[in-house]
Amino acid sequence: MSLIRRSNVFDPFSLDLFHPFDGFPFGSGSSSGGSLVPRASSDTAAFAGARIDWKETPEAHVFKADVPGLKKEEVKVEVEDGNILQISGERNKEQEEKTWHRVERSSGKFLRRFKLPDNAKAEQVKASMENGVLTVTVPKEEVKKPEVKSIQISG
Repeated sequence: MSLIRRSNVFDPFSLDLFHPFDGFPFGSGSSSGGSLVPRASSDTAAFAGARIDWKETPEAHVFKADVPGLKKEEVKVEVEDGNILQISGERNKEQEEKTWHRVERSSGKFLRRFKLPDNAKAEQVKASMENGVLTVTVPKEEVKKPEVKSIQISG
């Protein structure tokens, strides 16, 4: 059995990787069995894993997501249970009546969830989008310096 097979023998760029758990009712195989983890269908697989960077600055946690071609109305930013940041969205296929020669741009839904640290101020989350990059800023609580009390030594 080959690890790599071509879905189209005439196209050198159409490689499909063999997945050892394909067909099992869990994991990330291509069948649609009763998965415990939601999987993207084949037409949404490329867009399903939106790339997100998370960095921490002295003032905030900053998330940057590449969502090219999406409008801010197509992206949703939510905070669940006070400590789960959820970023989701959907890109729809173009439904024009034209003869396509090749379709490589991905479409479909994406969903990413992040457990916020204890020092995050989840009620003050801000989001903005510019040039296909979604920026979500979660301010941090100020670190309280320990109170030091001097004790007088008697004797």
